[in-house]
Amino acid sequence: MHKLTNRVRPYVWGARTAIPHLLGIDPDGTPQAELWLGAHHGAPSTVHCEDGDKSLPGLIAKDPHRVLGRKTMERFGTRLPYLLKYLAAEAPLSLQVHPDAARARSGYEAEERAGIPVDAPHRNYRDPHHKPELLLALEPFEALCGFREPDEIVSDLTGLNSALARGLRKDLSLADTHAALRAGLTRLLTLPEDERSLLIGDFVHEWSRADRSGPHAETVGHLAARYPDDPGAVASLLLNRITLWPGQALFLPAGNLHAYLRGTAIEVMAGSDNVLRAGLTGKHVDTPELLDVVDFSVLPIPYTSPEYIDGRRQFRPGAPEFALHEIGPGPITAHLPGDGPIVLLVLHGQVELVAEVGQGIVLQQGESVFVRADSGPLKIEGAGHVVATTIGDC
Repeated sequence: MHKLTNRVRPYVWGARTAIPHLLGIDPDGTPQAELWLGAHHGAPSTVHCEDGDKSLPGLIAKDPHRVLGRKTMERFGTRLPYLLKYLAAEAPLSLQVHPDAARARSGYEAEERAGIPVDAPHRNYRDPHHKPELLLALEPFEALCGFREPDEIVSDLTGLNSALARGLRKDLSLADTHAALRAGLTRLLTLPEDERSLLIGDFVHEWSRADRSGPHAETVGHLAARYPDDPGAVASLLLNRITLWPGQALFLPAGNLHAYLRGTAIEVMAGSDNVLRAGLTGKHVDTPELLDVVDFSVLPIPYTSPEYIDGRRQFRPGAPEFALHEIGPGPITAHLPGDGPIVLLVLHGQVELVAEVGQGIVLQQGESVFVRADSGPLKIEGAGHVVATTIGDC
């Protein structure tokens, strides 16, 4: 077992205090959005070893069979297939979607052949992997997730006479649900450059003056105030507006258009950074590519429920790369299987980890550990709140 030092991503939407509080350090006044725990090249963790500190990718590369285990190697090669994050959002993230595995691979290969640098701002695919993700709320967490029924959206637009409202009502009245939602989103993402500001401004002004109720009532104005002239503010009406309560989780497969709005959560995903953005961002938006990737189905909100096993709540949403385990809060006695690598983070309290092989270790709030596959099964005891990630079939 190796203690970890993890890197913070200072995205502009990040909260100022949540991650410093977790880590027990003073806030510096800057946004701190995500704490990454894993081997992703964007912000790899550092492992503390007897012979000195090294990167987690370096530790894996030195002896992948022992570090990752046979089962992980057979399925995913010499890479850690998941990434664990502590996410702290004070402002909305971009409206986005993730590609499936085939699209990620073909898109990555095409951009490689085109010679687009992997860190180019206009690049869509930064690796050849898909990015299914699971989000577990640690406090009330606000999000937009998946499409609503078109007739519900039309009902919300009733009485609005701006040009954009009239156009959206026409689009969303098409008989075929997929065609209606595609037409509405396409309209918003392809507004003429010289008319966009006026069209969105008129819509937002009219919407804000109307006497609205329901979950979307304040969302449009809130998003428009933060992202002026961004069609994502109006596109929020196409999506479900939800609140996750602590302990609730979402699983977002490929094609699900979504945006996180506010709150702290644990996020675990396949080890990829492939994101296609639709709005609420100053970053690159590739509209044709995004429209090809979005799933325009109206589906139930993708809540996912845990199993209760060996003193833990286990979320296995069907992604082969990962499973998420929540242990506590409260007194803890739990076990994790030891046939693959584990990344574990203590959210609060103190716990002792005892593996089948090697010495035990005590962790406090904010501390984390990487458990090698050759350490064997893991016993966790103490009092507090812990999350851990394993590969999906553990």
